[in-house]
Amino acid sequence: MRDKVAVIGVGCTQFGDLFEKSYEELICDAAFEAYADAKIDPKDIQAAYLGTYLPGPGGGKSATSLGDALRLYDRPISRVENYCATGTDAFRNACLAVASGTYDIVLVVGAEKLKDRPGRGLPRFGHPLLAKGNSAPGLFALAANRYMHTFKIGRDVLAKVAVKNHYNGARNPRAHLRMEITEEKVLRAPIIAWPFGLFDCCPTTDGAAAAIVCRADWAKRFRDDFVLVKGVGLAVTAGRPYFDPTFDYLGFRSTQQAARQAYEMAGIAPRDVDFAEVHDCFTWTELSNMEDLGFCAKGEAGYWVKEGRTWLSGDLPINPSGGLKSFGHPIGASGVRMIYECVMQLQGRCGERQVKNAEIGLAHNVGGPGAVSCVVILGLPS
Repeated sequence: MRDKVAVIGVGCTQFGDLFEKSYEELICDAAFEAYADAKIDPKDIQAAYLGTYLPGPGGGKSATSLGDALRLYDRPISRVENYCATGTDAFRNACLAVASGTYDIVLVVGAEKLKDRPGRGLPRFGHPLLAKGNSAPGLFALAANRYMHTFKIGRDVLAKVAVKNHYNGARNPRAHLRMEITEEKVLRAPIIAWPFGLFDCCPTTDGAAAAIVCRADWAKRFRDDFVLVKGVGLAVTAGRPYFDPTFDYLGFRSTQQAARQAYEMAGIAPRDVDFAEVHDCFTWTELSNMEDLGFCAKGEAGYWVKEGRTWLSGDLPINPSGGLKSFGHPIGASGVRMIYECVMQLQGRCGERQVKNAEIGLAHNVGGPGAVSCVVILGLPS
């Protein structure tokens, strides 16, 4: 697939408590911005992929949600769901379709209306007894506690991750939580599931994002500053890794394997990546993801954070968008939103949060928790 698929247009809605917007309106806002960005007519779209994790009364159950919203009738549309990797997997499927020669121009949309649901947070799935009463913060907290005990780090390191991502998000006009915070505020916030306090957890969010991909040899028809897909990896492990006696709680095998696939396809090493959007559903996951993606060795991510190496001005900016922590996490939209950020960064369109001299960006999702991961590497034409 390397260099055979190009991203020619992206779009993204405001993320947040969007009670005034319907599911269909969010899809339209994101898709029509992508159409305008690519300077194409909707009739040019030959196929589409919709990423939605948790369908609700407002839509998302099938591909008809995208077809009706955009009037994309009489052409193939697929709905993709793969836990928190839903958006990146939808993008992966679109790239495979173009790289195979089946289609020339394909639309990807990720959308979610989580704030319209009656419950707080996300419902848990799995064993009817063993999964009873658990939650996403509770499960990830188990791993965070093991990690912190093993590598002798404190909550202050997690707080530094939150401070950085809120700093970036405050400079992003479409982020859900646009405010800077202090380390003291993070540490004094109410505890959700130890060691996670309120500011260690990403918010429940509404939003949508879109991307248009085409054959790389067609890209110059639409724009000169197109972005190429360099590599994609997807890996699935046990749906309940915490029941595996060999699971060490220090990282996620699915991310490690997906990263290896993506780097091999792209023909690069982790050190070649200029910035990354990683899945910081909780502050600790940013640390473990940095290590699983090969940016540093196990146990070293905390030192990178302390030394400021992951800030916008650092060696490897992590989550320049504000990440899930500040931008928000509407499950199906998050991966496509990461693609949006990577493309904008590579095209130099990110204003205050622009990463200098960015040529290769990485987008990563992990979910399940830890059961499935998708990694996408994007870059400028050489």
